[in-house]
Amino acid sequence: MKKYFIALLAVMSLGQLSFIPVASAQSPRVMIPDFADLVERASPAVVNIRTTEKVQVQQTGGIPGMPEEQAEFFRRFFGVPIPGLPNTPKQTPPKQGKPEEADRGVGSGFIIESNGLILTNAHVVEGATTIYVTLTDKREFKAKLLGMDKRTDVAVVKIEARDLPRLPLGDSSRVRVGEWVLAIGSPFGLENTVTAGIVSAKSRDTGDYLPFIQTDVAVNPGNSGGPLLNTAGQVIGINSQIFSRSGGYMGISFAIPIDEAMRVADQLRTTGKMTRGRIGVALGEMTKDVAESLGLGKPRGAYVRNVDPGGPAAVGGIESGDVILSFNGREIAKSTDLPRLVGETKPGTAATVQVWRKGATRDITVTVGDSESNQKASKKPEAPSSNSANASTLGIAVTDLSDAKKKELNVKGGVEVTGLGEGALARAGIQPGDVIIRIGDVDITGVKQFEAIVKGLDANKAVPVFVRRADSTLVIPVRPK
Repeated sequence: MKKYFIALLAVMSLGQLSFIPVASAQSPRVMIPDFADLVERASPAVVNIRTTEKVQVQQTGGIPGMPEEQAEFFRRFFGVPIPGLPNTPKQTPPKQGKPEEADRGVGSGFIIESNGLILTNAHVVEGATTIYVTLTDKREFKAKLLGMDKRTDVAVVKIEARDLPRLPLGDSSRVRVGEWVLAIGSPFGLENTVTAGIVSAKSRDTGDYLPFIQTDVAVNPGNSGGPLLNTAGQVIGINSQIFSRSGGYMGISFAIPIDEAMRVADQLRTTGKMTRGRIGVALGEMTKDVAESLGLGKPRGAYVRNVDPGGPAAVGGIESGDVILSFNGREIAKSTDLPRLVGETKPGTAATVQVWRKGATRDITVTVGDSESNQKASKKPEAPSSNSANASTLGIAVTDLSDAKKKELNVKGGVEVTGLGEGALARAGIQPGDVIIRIGDVDITGVKQFEAIVKGLDANKAVPVFVRRADSTLVIPVRPK
């Protein structure tokens, strides 16, 4: 009876266990992709790029074709005169030999058209005398550089061949963070090396004007110019940069989005150069303190530090100290967004620019210029005047601007800082020689008006002070108390 009872309990326990949900069995499985078939299809369209340059070789008077170390051996032990030793005949200076071709570097590239059109990085081919392209079947061609663009690091080269394998292009705007990606290239000259990883981030700014794709794919010197592929075998980027403290891979690499690269490549292959729009402004990043002092709430837009005199922005009415919130209806989230949007715009286009000025928005029409047009060089500021020290409650001394100074700085008014004391502006980083052109929403016309405005400031409220320094306009949030 006891055995029967134990058996019954066991059966009941099994029955109960069968109703317990198993989370792992219900959650979807994520399989690591097998890249073998993808690599087999894509590899033939990935090329190795080797570049050479002409170098001047000095003739030292040694034995032709003999390394310098061996020549030194013969000089020492077989009586060949050695420069610098006593009783040694005077030696003639080395002669300049004929320029010789020397290896410059290696990189990668990939075929985008079966007639031999290849994409790579500009830094791979820049300065090269000769460009050699080697295919996976070991055929080597001399390539012609159709054009390169340093700003985006994109170059287009062409080899004379037909019916070549090519890679299909994907849509980099649809790339998702976390998706699997693959890189094929020639790191350290090791041809057709394959590495895989995931997309770590999108639209990553690295100080350039490109919104890079960040990945954790192992990329090393020599991978530059190779393709970044998605699991469908489509190119979504060109491997371009790595973040490294040692020169080798450290887990962060960057690729140029293929959409941006092809926009550049289409111009390079037809005209040999890249033409961009420009409006003639120098930009600064918006910080939280500056945005709050200007009444924007949160950091957004592109802050205009300076406007080129006579440039498209100046002609349209954009001023230093403006914050550009949108360009042709497209929002500017951060300062690096604006150069990309302007650069994509065809010169001669009338663009609507929304700016934030003195607590309100306004629309300004600007005719986009050509980036190739000459820009006026800015002059250095004069030394600050040492006289007229009207001390203010902000801890500085100021003087009126001369007409010559106004013309030089391209400002309508303002006061020049001639001395520093103890006060809010002095602590905020103001410098002698700076010109204060606006406080809050009020343009400064002279010393008396400046003093009156300063006395009326709310001691507990931050106010934006617009300062002209050299060729830039800075915003310094100041709390007078």
